[in-house]
Amino acid sequence: MKYKPANHIQDLQYFGEFGGVNPSISDSSTYTFLSAKTMFDTFEGNQDGCYLYSRHSTPSNLYLGEALAAMEGTETANVAASGMGAITGALLQLCKADDHIVSSRTIYGGTYAFLKNFAPRLNIKTSFVDITKLGTVEAAITPNTKVLYCESVSNPLLEVADIAGLSEIAKKHGLTLIVDNTFSPLSITPTELGADVVIHSLTKFINGSSDTVGGVTCGTQEFINSLRSVIDGANMLLGPTMDSLRSASILKNMRTLHIRMKQHSKNAMFLAEKFEADGFRTVYPGLESHPSHNLFKSMMNEDYGFGGMLTIDVGSLDKANELMELMQERNLGYLAVSLGFYKTLFSAPGTSTSSEIPEEEQIEMGLSDGLIRFSIGLDNDIERTYKMMKDCMETVGLFENISLN
Repeated sequence: MKYKPANHIQDLQYFGEFGGVNPSISDSSTYTFLSAKTMFDTFEGNQDGCYLYSRHSTPSNLYLGEALAAMEGTETANVAASGMGAITGALLQLCKADDHIVSSRTIYGGTYAFLKNFAPRLNIKTSFVDITKLGTVEAAITPNTKVLYCESVSNPLLEVADIAGLSEIAKKHGLTLIVDNTFSPLSITPTELGADVVIHSLTKFINGSSDTVGGVTCGTQEFINSLRSVIDGANMLLGPTMDSLRSASILKNMRTLHIRMKQHSKNAMFLAEKFEADGFRTVYPGLESHPSHNLFKSMMNEDYGFGGMLTIDVGSLDKANELMELMQERNLGYLAVSLGFYKTLFSAPGTSTSSEIPEEEQIEMGLSDGLIRFSIGLDNDIERTYKMMKDCMETVGLFENISLN
């Protein structure tokens, strides 16, 4: 029977302190010990079941981590205060001065900025490559390479990584394959395809209500323990700690993730087919025109579809802004960054979430001024939504020059 990640969340059972159906929230920054020896053993990492300080771990954070590890099929997980807290912690735990990273060139702008502008301060260098070309990826590896980094579905161009192929390369060269799975929770399970570490921005689809920021690193017990080490753990020492109240909130939202992802995917597929039929350059992994459509199909957990993200190119930044402002005015969604909200969110990534990437590199990777990134919402009547969006497109004159699009 094919692995169904939502079942692993469903099978978890927690009881609150007084028999509640939700686990009790640990609202403490520090914890008591029955003896001084127990405190010593806990700091030495030799005492299970004891908590030393909330920057290290809390019961609430461990509950959420257990659920996320169950979803991704890893031994355990460590939650962080943001997606970037998870990403930077994992990379810094694996790399030291003079080490090298091979990364996809089409990644979230914050990750790109960290690798391009910040990591070199620590003498950690990165080669950015076209992740869809395995030969190019392998050619970029040097004797100092430690990490191969990609996104399952890239932000914002929606390129699909051949995770199994990348895993073969990583294993051949003794590298750690880190996969950011933020765009495709449940739809893709990277560890089944050979990923060593899986990262999410919990801010997005997993939480789903755009009311908190969070991240997670899923991996082996050994690796997660290293992140939490009081001696040299990146997450322990850099301090990207998630608050227990937020952990509890995200854990409750996870119970509906499988329902939400199915609806996000259903709505995105409907709109992508309509936009493509209307003549727009539309990118969505569920379309047969997507260059990696068959690859995605070979990796996906079919119940959850192709995800909730799509892009269209309307030709220019002015037209993109005009359209997005009108769609917001007509209550079709919000002109906002981020994704995974119950309403549709749209932005021009070249001037927002990918603005950290220099213009010449945006052009080289195919990120045009007129590109609009949509995070499709949970609309109940998606046909009505499409008709209203099409009316907005007609109003701003997109169909007059459709041949240009």
